Amino acid sequence: GPPERPPGRCAPLGLQEALSALGLQGEREYAGDIFAEVMEFLGLAGDTLYLAVHLLDSYLRCSRVRLHRLQLLGTACLFVACKMEECVLPEPAALCLLGAGSFSQAELLRAERRILSRLDFRLHHPGPLLCLELLAALAGSNPQVMLLAAYFLELSLLEVEAAGWEPSRCAAAALSLARRVLHVAGSGLEPALYRYGHRGTPPLPRGGFRE
Repeated sequence: GPPERPPGRCAPLGLQEALSALGLQGEREYAGDIFAEVMEFLGLAGDTLYLAVHLLDSYLRCSRVRLHRLQLLGTACLFVACKMEECVLPEPAALCLLGAGSFSQAELLRAERRILSRLDFRLHHPGPLLCLELLAALAGSNPQVMLLAAYFLELSLLEVEAAGWEPSRCAAAALSLARRVLHVAGSGLEPALYRYGHRGTPPLPRGGFRE
């Protein structure tokens, strides 16, 4: 196939176009399902899941990946995300075991280095869970609303279109939908909670997040 792009800053290619060019349109959703299963099995934090998916999307935007290596790439993204978010890291051997032996520890570590190189160590990503917690607190949402909103957020990981949305917008949309589904009084969130950049409206807490 065509040679990989040289290391460096990623070209601003849309994820949908990148997946289409690679013939991976349906595989990203599969990778998201695998992430969720591994996260539950290992007892990892929710923020780790969102960061792993973000790293996978970022890599797919700027590098070519063969279908049979997608599982390795996804596991390596999860491994990097664990290093950013978790206090206790899963052993590489355990991740290889969960991959049913389809790759070795050496291959996993090489994939990790490749991700760091291609993304130029730009690993920080303000996940939507933090935004959701702040917005829910401002809206006075109860735990049931929070739980349903978090579920909607996790479902959004399966949608390619949602990969281009800002975390604060995803969180606001999920919270608003959860409140409407549960018929919470005043379910329409106040504009100040999710609109920003408009003169005359209070700034969204987004100002406290680095993006």
